[in-house]
Amino acid sequence: MSTLNDSSIVALSHIIQISVAPVFLLTGIGSILGVLANRLGRIVDRARFLESRPELSRHLTEASAEVELMRLAERKRWINRAITLCTLCALLVCTVIATLFVAAFVTLEIGTIVAGLFILSMLALIAGLLCFLREIYVAIHKERTPRGARPAGDVS
Repeated sequence: MSTLNDSSIVALSHIIQISVAPVFLLTGIGSILGVLANRLGRIVDRARFLESRPELSRHLTEASAEVELMRLAERKRWINRAITLCTLCALLVCTVIATLFVAAFVTLEIGTIVAGLFILSMLALIAGLLCFLREIYVAIHKERTPRGARPAGDVS
């Protein structure tokens, strides 16, 4: 093997080592996205249930069902924002990884670009997590239907 190939292999292995941390970050973001998607599914299921049962039950009035549907719509908006921002974060992290590999083969000074992309990804993650916290706040603190007021057969 020539010295050039050996140095290329060393440079490539160094880039792979640098890329490992963002890959683990992607795993964490993927887990967060799974939780967010699960919560969105529960919100959608509950809204569909309420919309499909106009008679509801003697305990859940039409007005309280409407209030709950409005609360579910607000929660859905916050979860959608969180999913969008966390997905943006994942895309930016992928761009960081791709930029690191491109820089290994092109002689460009990309430190500032990588740092900027990483900072943007962290800001997107922070904003996404704040939206997630807001959705949890809305779920817990907004007006709730009284305990035991859910229609028969509702498991959500």
